[in-house]
Amino acid sequence: MALGAGMKLKVKRRYIVVFLSLLTLNKHSSQTYMANKKERLSHQPGNGNDSKYASHLVPKHDQTIHQSTSMHSLHPDIKPCRHKCTPDGPKPEGLKGKDIVGLSAEFELASKGTKIYERQAKFSEKKRHHFMVENNQVSGEGAEGRDFTINWCETFHDRHFSQDWYQTRAESLPWFSEDDVKKMNLLARGIVLSKARIPGHGQVLQVGLGSCNENTTLLKGDHNILCHTGQCALIKRSSDWFEVLAFHLDRVLGLNRSLPAVLRTFKSDLLPYKYTSGSGRPVVWWDPDIQHLADDDNDQNSFSLTWPQYQDLLKARCGMQVPMNSAVCVGVHHSEWGRLALFDFLLQVNDRLDRYCCGFQPDPADMCVENLLNVKCANPKHLMLVHILVRRTDPSRLVFIDNAGRPHHPQDNLNFRLIEGIDKFPERAISVLRSGCLQQLLLRSLSVDKELWESQGGAAGLRATIYTLQHRAQILLQHIQNKRVNTDL
Repeated sequence: MALGAGMKLKVKRRYIVVFLSLLTLNKHSSQTYMANKKERLSHQPGNGNDSKYASHLVPKHDQTIHQSTSMHSLHPDIKPCRHKCTPDGPKPEGLKGKDIVGLSAEFELASKGTKIYERQAKFSEKKRHHFMVENNQVSGEGAEGRDFTINWCETFHDRHFSQDWYQTRAESLPWFSEDDVKKMNLLARGIVLSKARIPGHGQVLQVGLGSCNENTTLLKGDHNILCHTGQCALIKRSSDWFEVLAFHLDRVLGLNRSLPAVLRTFKSDLLPYKYTSGSGRPVVWWDPDIQHLADDDNDQNSFSLTWPQYQDLLKARCGMQVPMNSAVCVGVHHSEWGRLALFDFLLQVNDRLDRYCCGFQPDPADMCVENLLNVKCANPKHLMLVHILVRRTDPSRLVFIDNAGRPHHPQDNLNFRLIEGIDKFPERAISVLRSGCLQQLLLRSLSVDKELWESQGGAAGLRATIYTLQHRAQILLQHIQNKRVNTDL
């Protein structure tokens, strides 16, 4: 039946009223959501272990470095305090809106960035507990590592890296603990308060890091006190940037044995010119709990260990077949050596298990050749392991330092001596290598370090190095299959 003109007008008006009501309701819902989000962010805890939005990564009494957990804020254009702080210092007053060291208001509320972050955070919340457990245990958990790699490969495909890498937040990556994020922020943004030379390490400078207080004066403190409280770091050579990649590889594989590291440029007046010339340098956190020998000639070890002794303790399987306090053991759990061997093989770090270059053909320019160390390979009893370190509070676990390795080491000259005697490798790390996801995971992880990312040419520049690691991983997996090595640590 045809409607009259009056009836048509009434129907039309009713549709308009309904439409306007829906618009009003949608607007109200959006405002309520944003208000709730703003309130939630304003009440986020400072150091909560279970907070998904934790942002204060320094003690609560020090509020001058605004600690956004976005790694994009690790390298902002930091402004100096009023002529009293070093040029690396942040501006303590007027830090509102865009001036806050961290994400700008526009970026924080950008719909695309928010959606990406929420998707990351939602996924990481499910996986964070699993990874946090591994930070405090010797053995791996097993199958869940495979689920993790598959999910993250599907969630973050290569197509994202060209446009939104800078939107990655540290808390959205489950392989970083809250402590990792805190230390990475300290390394990337802390002001240089003091410095000291490390005896026997002319290319390394130790610095104390901190911030400006509310009165714009430097936080006072003796260098040794700063280091004792975990506020020191080592500035290394620019050519050692690979050590930063090694830190990310360690976390992605779930090994969790290396020390936090970032790439950074310095402007401090306290530093020599070569450290402030504009080139990025790796900065590695100084762990005050590491146990060093009192011997000045052997202080880079927690205990002396020769190659034959090392092979004997591998056969003894300390902590699994014999007690770790047995004479053949050094107190380190057997599973630790599998982690170290896998890590060193992928990076081709020889200056730990094979300082004398006995397992490959060294280049004439290598230190082991220049110092005539390789001539000692004929007598294994004289071959000492170096950089074998543990913490005083946790002597059963190793700590990996000096991980720069050999990013350009020839694939036909790999050092298989690094995995000699190893009968078990960590299952989670092996599952990552088998998954085919190493490139995606590493790129996503490396993208949080803006300085490193830009200096290496982003994803395009880093893929060649990551491909080298992938190829070494395939060789290692083939070795495991051929030797039937266990992967159930």
